[in-house]
Amino acid sequence: MLEAIKVTERLHWPETEMAKKCVLSPMEKPLSPSQLYLEHWSPGVLKDLFGTSSYNVILQNEEEEQLSPKHSPYRRPKRAQHLISTASRKTGGRPVVLTRPREGYRNVSQSQLFSSSTRFGNNITVLGSPIGLTPRPVPRPQRSSQASSSRVRLPLLAKAGSVRDSENSLKKLCILTAIKPSNVDSEKTRFFKSDFTYNPQFEYSNPVAPQVLEKHNNASDRFLTQAVRIMELALQKYGNYEKFEQATGGSLLTKSRIWSHVKKYMEKEGCVGEIVVHLTDDLLSRASMTVVNGRPTLTINISTAREQWLEGMLRHEIGTHYFRGINNSQQPWNSGAGRKKLGLRPLNPTEEGLASIHSVLFRRDPTLWRAALLYYTVYQASHMSFSQLFRDLGRFVHDPNTRWDYCVRSKRGQTDTSQPGCFSKDQVYLDGILKILRHREKIDFQLLTALGKVSYEDVERLKGLAVMEHVRIPHFLQDQSRYSEQLQKIMEVNQLTDEELRMLI
Repeated sequence: MLEAIKVTERLHWPETEMAKKCVLSPMEKPLSPSQLYLEHWSPGVLKDLFGTSSYNVILQNEEEEQLSPKHSPYRRPKRAQHLISTASRKTGGRPVVLTRPREGYRNVSQSQLFSSSTRFGNNITVLGSPIGLTPRPVPRPQRSSQASSSRVRLPLLAKAGSVRDSENSLKKLCILTAIKPSNVDSEKTRFFKSDFTYNPQFEYSNPVAPQVLEKHNNASDRFLTQAVRIMELALQKYGNYEKFEQATGGSLLTKSRIWSHVKKYMEKEGCVGEIVVHLTDDLLSRASMTVVNGRPTLTINISTAREQWLEGMLRHEIGTHYFRGINNSQQPWNSGAGRKKLGLRPLNPTEEGLASIHSVLFRRDPTLWRAALLYYTVYQASHMSFSQLFRDLGRFVHDPNTRWDYCVRSKRGQTDTSQPGCFSKDQVYLDGILKILRHREKIDFQLLTALGKVSYEDVERLKGLAVMEHVRIPHFLQDQSRYSEQLQKIMEVNQLTDEELRMLI
């Protein structure tokens, strides 16, 4: 069991308001001086820092906290909070907040969380040795209003200096928070009681305009044949999805074993203490990597955390989204304005395609089931009602709870689900996978990671402009020969051929 958890269970925070709290160290004993120092995050950095996977719960909670300042997590924490914490459905565990070190801690050694010269844009500096916990944070004295009001918050994900861009970013944030229905539990009960014939009528706390949702209602059938074939191959081999899940994923992990696996993975990547880890059972996806209150936060769905799949999920979220985000933050294109000036292509489908490949990398059976089912479900949702879609998915998934989750994902944003319609984002995974596999022999995957949030199509023209001094490459990309072998294995297991991909792409 993690020593850091044992330490925090014996601590109690003083009953004083603190704008910042300590990040707990994985070390056995608390260390005092060396802590993270964060200035204000650049909005451009925040916008591009992480991938687009699963904004469902995190951003919804962000908005609720902003709307309800009386319940802000910055006010009077009454208990110590864990670096690796568990969220409940009702209260939701709130992750810890980074502390600003006092002036005397600015001179530090070379043994640091990041290099002392690592800079994120012009606005964030990371200092300190591996993160430690001060035993008793001393309340900071009152200063001027400017100093006392400085808190680590998640800014609007907008480009500085542009009202139009700020409005566009706010619209994007609204979409991601609004697409999760507020009455999903009651509608699920009603749907199940109707013997799966009722079409849920979803409600939303902050619904977005229909014309905005319409932009995300365009499903593609470009890779539909491949999606169906991938799933049928798995069914031929295992009989049904549940058997496939058990055979390839293994048993569900307990919370303590999840913590242990996460710590070991972070040690491999050299990022222990950098990321707040959150466990929950209230997430439509298996995990998400986001910025919460200005901190990198990994949220893991404990109801889908299986023994043989967990490391793939960590490669997806940390090894891909987090590392590419960190690398992106030091590049000339780390802001929306920089991307526009250089004419960069959208980061997707490359971002999610690469992360999805890393999810199945090194699996004994790297069947692309989830990406295929998400692609298929979105396409069918665009032509079917909720109840029709639920019945149709029975062809591939028997468990009604699992089918419900996939249907909600594809129908989120809709109010009357008796009508055809979809939220098309989930097609990006298979789309990105197949495009990357099509060009796998020409892509420099280490360079693709080092350059940050860029499309594989932009790598060659950007490499001469890149800042490479402090880039971070995940451990599984170090051996490029072995990595290439795994990509070929993915091709073979899913019966994909180069000839077929050249015709499609």
